[in-house]
Amino acid sequence: MRKPSVAALLAVSVLLLSGCTSHVADKQQYSGFLGDYSQLKPTESASGQPTLRWISPDYQSSQYKDVLYTPLVYYPAAHPTARISQQTLDQVLSYTDIQLKGAIATRRPLTNQATPHTLKVRAAITAVSAENQGVQFYEVVPVAAVVASTMAASGHRTQNSELFLEIEASDAVTGKPLIRVVRKAFGKTVSNSNTPITFEDLKPGINTMVRDTVSFNAP
Repeated sequence: MRKPSVAALLAVSVLLLSGCTSHVADKQQYSGFLGDYSQLKPTESASGQPTLRWISPDYQSSQYKDVLYTPLVYYPAAHPTARISQQTLDQVLSYTDIQLKGAIATRRPLTNQATPHTLKVRAAITAVSAENQGVQFYEVVPVAAVVASTMAASGHRTQNSELFLEIEASDAVTGKPLIRVVRKAFGKTVSNSNTPITFEDLKPGINTMVRDTVSFNAP
């Protein structure tokens, strides 16, 4: 029997390691912030970006006149790592919170009181990560950038910087969930698995999500 050539073995290895980057969050990446993810369905944002969303059949946009906005949080709590500094975490949270709140305010007035015509919006950044381009074997630890051991051999591969956001809109009086969204946003690429992830790397992905929030339409 002929022994497989080195080239053939390399080709098999490439096939095993290659794959399209997932453009939406995987189930193992759900943080628990939303509580229930069972009804999420793949769809597209206003700009055509893949996202996961659920809209209650009982939701009628015309019934809600204003929004009670809850400040954005990290869920779970954020801790700096060798690749993501505390300064970056603070910048990302502050900028995303300001931009998201402003985007919602362009759609409906903000309020501090709950009425039968008020939507309550809460949101969380659930992970900041980096994933090798073209490789699907990776690990995301919430609010960290820990690359899986399977990527160690390709540590110099260009990576995508990523941010995960989970959002829920509910009836401010009854608490009934009406809209749930899980969004995976891509920022700039970084050169390798040792390169720090900065606010400027993540900013483009944040801006895209904010623009989609402004353009979002539901029945």
